[in-house]
Amino acid sequence: MNQQEQESIQQQAEQILRELVEAASIRAGQIVVIGTSTSEVVGQRIGTGGAEAIAAELYAGLEKVRSEVGFYLAFQCCEHLNRALVIERVAADTYRFDGVSAVPIAKAGGSMAAYAYRQLKEPCLVETIEAHAGIDIGETLIGMHLRRVAVPVRPSIKQVGQARVTMARTRPKLIGGERAVYTC
Repeated sequence: MNQQEQESIQQQAEQILRELVEAASIRAGQIVVIGTSTSEVVGQRIGTGGAEAIAAELYAGLEKVRSEVGFYLAFQCCEHLNRALVIERVAADTYRFDGVSAVPIAKAGGSMAAYAYRQLKEPCLVETIEAHAGIDIGETLIGMHLRRVAVPVRPSIKQVGQARVTMARTRPKLIGGERAVYTC
């Protein structure tokens, strides 16, 4: 992948996160989960061609939006770490997430999670979260880390690189039946 294609990936990541932040009304202190297959981004089958250079471009685009709004990013690891998540320790403490003992590397955690772990101020791994919204780049299956109820968000671009993009926001459950009044 050439330099221009890598920069395009950064711009695509930034664009889809901006769209999700707007659609989900993400605020400072909330959590957005990111699941990424850098292999899929470069057109390979998930888990076969992880690329740290791609992770760096994705991270740069995502971090630009995160730093402007002030929410937390949580990066999902691959199945070799049971889909644990890389997150800032302050977020884990604030939300009382249980930590786990591991450090993601490209071959056990995935290139994106490994790269993010090295970029965060005080990274930690947690076993599970309940994020307010999420982006799945490359069909990594982030649904287990979203709050109930998940609502699809359709991005204006359908792919980052060669990887399909799926996004979701969450909303509170609508309970109470036909006489209930909902303010959200």
